[in-house]
Amino acid sequence: MSGRARLALCAWAATLMASCALLPLVDPSTWIVQAAVLLAVQSGVGAATRRVPLARPLTVAAQALVALMLLTLVFAREQSPAGLVPGPDTFRHFAELLRQGGDDIARYAIPAPLESDGIRLMLVGGVLIIGLLVDTLAVTFRSAAPAGLPLLALYSVAAGLSDGADWLWFLIAAAGYLMLLLAEGRDRLSQWGRVFGGAPRSPGAEPTRALAPVRTGRRIGAVALGIALIVPLGLPAMDGGLLDGTGGGMGSGGGGGGTISAVNPLVSLRDSLNVDEDRQVLSVVTESSDISDLYLRIVSLDDFDGTTWKPSKREITAVPEDRFPTPAGLGPDVERTETRTTISAADWYAQDWLPMPYPPSGVRVGGAWRYEPVGMTLVGDHGQNTRGLTYEVRGLNVRPTAEQLAAAPEPSTAMLREYTELPDSMPGVVARTAREVTAGAEDAYDQAVKLQEYFAITGGFEYDTRVQVGSGSQAIARFLRDKQGFCVHFSFSMAAMARSLGIPARVAVGFAPGAPQADGSVSVGLRDAHAWPELYFEGVGWTRFEPTPNRGSMPSYTVPDAPGTTLPDAARPSEEASEEPSAAASESESCTAQEKKLDACESESPDAAVAADDDGPKWYALLAWALAGLVVLALPFSPLLWRARVRSVRLGSHGRGAVDAAPRALAAWQELTDTAWDFGVAPDESQTPRKAAARVVRLGRLDPPSAAAVHRVADAVEQVLYAPRPRPAAGLTEDVLLVAAGLRATAGRRTRLRARFAPRSAVRVVWAASARWTALGHRVASTGPATLRRLRGRGAEG
Repeated sequence: MSGRARLALCAWAATLMASCALLPLVDPSTWIVQAAVLLAVQSGVGAATRRVPLARPLTVAAQALVALMLLTLVFAREQSPAGLVPGPDTFRHFAELLRQGGDDIARYAIPAPLESDGIRLMLVGGVLIIGLLVDTLAVTFRSAAPAGLPLLALYSVAAGLSDGADWLWFLIAAAGYLMLLLAEGRDRLSQWGRVFGGAPRSPGAEPTRALAPVRTGRRIGAVALGIALIVPLGLPAMDGGLLDGTGGGMGSGGGGGGTISAVNPLVSLRDSLNVDEDRQVLSVVTESSDISDLYLRIVSLDDFDGTTWKPSKREITAVPEDRFPTPAGLGPDVERTETRTTISAADWYAQDWLPMPYPPSGVRVGGAWRYEPVGMTLVGDHGQNTRGLTYEVRGLNVRPTAEQLAAAPEPSTAMLREYTELPDSMPGVVARTAREVTAGAEDAYDQAVKLQEYFAITGGFEYDTRVQVGSGSQAIARFLRDKQGFCVHFSFSMAAMARSLGIPARVAVGFAPGAPQADGSVSVGLRDAHAWPELYFEGVGWTRFEPTPNRGSMPSYTVPDAPGTTLPDAARPSEEASEEPSAAASESESCTAQEKKLDACESESPDAAVAADDDGPKWYALLAWALAGLVVLALPFSPLLWRARVRSVRLGSHGRGAVDAAPRALAAWQELTDTAWDFGVAPDESQTPRKAAARVVRLGRLDPPSAAAVHRVADAVEQVLYAPRPRPAAGLTEDVLLVAAGLRATAGRRTRLRARFAPRSAVRVVWAASARWTALGHRVASTGPATLRRLRGRGAEG
């Protein structure tokens, strides 16, 4: 391996080692594998362009272009021509992902979920940018010392985003940087020889101590590393922001202000629904005799960016000591009763948000909790969670009538502006389907009921927890097409469709009603994790709907009194058995709409279809196809690249000393004759260098300066071949380049193009391969009989 190739490998490894400091920030850490592969491709492109060689700026530009194409392939293939070529839509999508990532930075607690494409783009793209800077400084410009600055920046980002990075990650990053410096020093010494060789040692002599420069370097390195490890211990840590190590991730801890910045609970919802063992999360004791409406709400998701629903960044205050304010929009005419509910969390269940019935009117809870007034939720302050906690919630059981909901006036302009917003990237099929489903509806309430009935009963949807959550603007469109999913798909889709109709909507996440126990309590398990839409009606407030089949209970106020409705007459709690999707064939033809809602029909769950991610092929498969495509595209240019490489080696790889005179002159002559061959002057090995030079001048119609350059190179070759002590000839490289320019000036356009893209001398590759194959055949033929005789001899001895 050449010195520069070794240096490029060390630059790649050093970047990855420094990137390890980012591993604790997200979960899972599989993104590092993707970053390593993409970074290897970027580094490989740099190594290939340096071997051609290209000019340094062109090498950097080629690496940057390939990095952009790789990011396009992985993150924006749907927005790019051929899935690989970046265009205006690609950059707009990148900007949207970066904006989303910035929002997630302020929202998630450590470790952030890797499902966020914005955070993934920031991680992988950041590693590629740092890798490009390190490779450019250390390899392309051969200056490894400044390459430590981007590596330090990468580590500093990790240290700033977490509550002080672990010293182990600093040691790994420092080791990578020292390895890079050592590789550069070794490469420089290999070019200049043993600078600090010292006096030669006699055989058998005792090894001498390290020389002074080496000892000084070791001491400086040890002192610098020690200072770098000790000084950060005295610096203040950066709390809050992205991935706060405590899990709270909020602003100030002691006052009454601050902002929410917590984990989106959707990250683990699908995993909870698919656990092998349904562990109890909460034990609930309530005064209410009807538990069908005992939904425990964790948080509401009211910000929809086209990729996913997530909670908005809200101001938080101290928890009200007595009663909570009246819920937004709830008028005095709506019937309500207050009930007390005591909730005990399992010792292993650590949730930053406090599960409560909605709307709460008061809470008695120990620990450090803060109140978010808009969502009426409680969130832990700097590490406070629900682990082993018992608390009491006073909640309002709001019972509006269908008439009150149907007569609800228009919401305020501010409410409509905030809760009906949809991104421009939303597929048109979402709004179109919403209009088709609600055709003939008289008011917003009627539209909401029709949407719920469409998803839960008449639309032919199947409940299946094995379907991937999906992401991107097409996720809802795919769900409407495939009609398979679980509560996340149903709630997301109904909320988005309600917004398209002008109905304020958001998504609530928490737990559906659990299972009653013999002691009167209600057991809420992992598989009761649920998401449902909430729609806003002026005079009633935020109102729960249940579009997910076989889950939760359909609210009584969504069952109209009109005859002939397909909705069931009573609400029914969720059944645990419904969480397992059926693998039997669908019998929907013989099932009525009500039987579907009551889970009386067998449903189809094609395992093979849902086992894979519905977002398309895996990134590594696409990367493999992209690399194969690049290879196919590069094949026509392989003769050009080969000639450029050979020319570079012949004219630039030999020294200037007396011992290098012969190989340098012969290489220059070989390059000159091959260049003439490319322009149509075939070589004649039977002629002397002088006659061959005259032939090149005549057939190539060279001007006097170029002709003189040909003869100078021929004279140098004759010196090597016939003089007892050949003298080094100066300017051979310039003479060969002058001859090439002269041949190019007299050749026609077609000849020039062929000489560049299809050079005749490239046939030497075939000749060399044939010669090696022949030599290998001779070697096998010569060693085969001897090997056979040895084996026979051993067999006879045995």
